[in-house]
Amino acid sequence: MAGHSKWANIKHRKERADAKKGKVISRAAKEIISAVKMGGTDVRSNSRLRLAVEKAKAANVSNEVIDRNIKKANSEEQADYVEMSYELYGHGGVGLIVDIMTDNKNRISSDIRIATNKKGGSIAGPGSVAYNFDRRGVIHIIKNHAIENELFNAAIEAGALDFKAAEDVFIIYTDPQEFIQVKEAVEKLGFKADHAALEMVPKVLVECDDENFDANMGLIEWLENLDDVDAVYHNMNTQTDEKAS
Repeated sequence: MAGHSKWANIKHRKERADAKKGKVISRAAKEIISAVKMGGTDVRSNSRLRLAVEKAKAANVSNEVIDRNIKKANSEEQADYVEMSYELYGHGGVGLIVDIMTDNKNRISSDIRIATNKKGGSIAGPGSVAYNFDRRGVIHIIKNHAIENELFNAAIEAGALDFKAAEDVFIIYTDPQEFIQVKEAVEKLGFKADHAALEMVPKVLVECDDENFDANMGLIEWLENLDDVDAVYHNMNTQTDEKAS
């Protein structure tokens, strides 16, 4: 059925993205360098750096590479990276937010225009898509690694906004300011996060037919392959048919 095909495509895309080790290391390095330039080299006092290091380790980036990039960030010759985002209209009324970390705004501006020229969609004005999303801390705990009641209580007591049970993971949502606090609280109980990041979470999902779904996936994959793009968020409902089946 279409739903199974869609879900398989999404899982396949994620597996492909996870396999791009070189790009993962590159992004981890940029996040570490940016964090050091903003808050210094002390992981204990620089929560941004602490999160960047944790993400790098989760992606199996070696301690040697992490330490090298922390030292590299202190060099005057090292370019700083600017965080920015683009808002796009996709196909079928879908909105996309593209999180970017770049040292060349002109390059990424050109890359985004090329993406929409090749794969459709259009660049939206600031705020015209973002109002449909909330910036949230998102923490995934594999179900087999946690006791639901204990995890729920720990997350809520630490300040989590919401707690959901998905197919194979528990998902904890937090305010960005409470993200590190909640993550550390649940991990102190031995519930290690399989995924933890600040993300744009859609408020309302948009239904798509197969044609628009495939067109949006083509645009998203193109954007994700750009060197300066860290993440692409959308409000397309990717599971409707899967649930119905």
